[in-house]
Amino acid sequence: MTPDVILASGSPRRRELLSNLGVPFRVVVSGADESSPETDPARLAGDLAALKAASVAREYPGSVIIAADTVVAADGALLGKPVDEAENRAFLRHLSGRTHQVYTGVTVVSPSGTAGGVERTDVTFRELTDAEINHYARTGEGLDKAGGYGIQGLGMALVARIEGDYSNVVGFPLGLVIRLLRGVGVTVWGEAAGVREVRGAL
Repeated sequence: MTPDVILASGSPRRRELLSNLGVPFRVVVSGADESSPETDPARLAGDLAALKAASVAREYPGSVIIAADTVVAADGALLGKPVDEAENRAFLRHLSGRTHQVYTGVTVVSPSGTAGGVERTDVTFRELTDAEINHYARTGEGLDKAGGYGIQGLGMALVARIEGDYSNVVGFPLGLVIRLLRGVGVTVWGEAAGVREVRGAL
């Protein structure tokens, strides 16, 4: 029997990516308090994903819950979602010409237990002009995204190169997601766990 899968995220990007994997699911947004004193970006991403998944799992104990959280770090500073256009411009100036790190934690909670991981991708921005920074901030695209930009939209024009998983920068590292879901028996792309060994390719 196919497990009941719940995505504990309101992100339209995560919904789209999970749909593309052929996984039937429903969305239940976690209401957990996401404030944390943690300053290490990898631990923070993992902790917040686990917090979201556990919060929803308490309400749906028989389901498979998948949650994710993305954290952007640059030169030791954590860059969350900018509160307004001015802060978005400040974020872009900070990232201009530099390499920063994107961490996404993913946690899957199922009746058989909890599993998770954190993916890291290095992203390097071009040297941005003031006009480019102002134009992008005015679009509003970066206001609901960690780091203040969306690589899957106009924000891709800000990027010189990436090292690592592109889907991680979007906020849902598909290799990690596939491995975790198959580990609890969820069929992905028509393949159940154990049908084919793909771990080395993920």
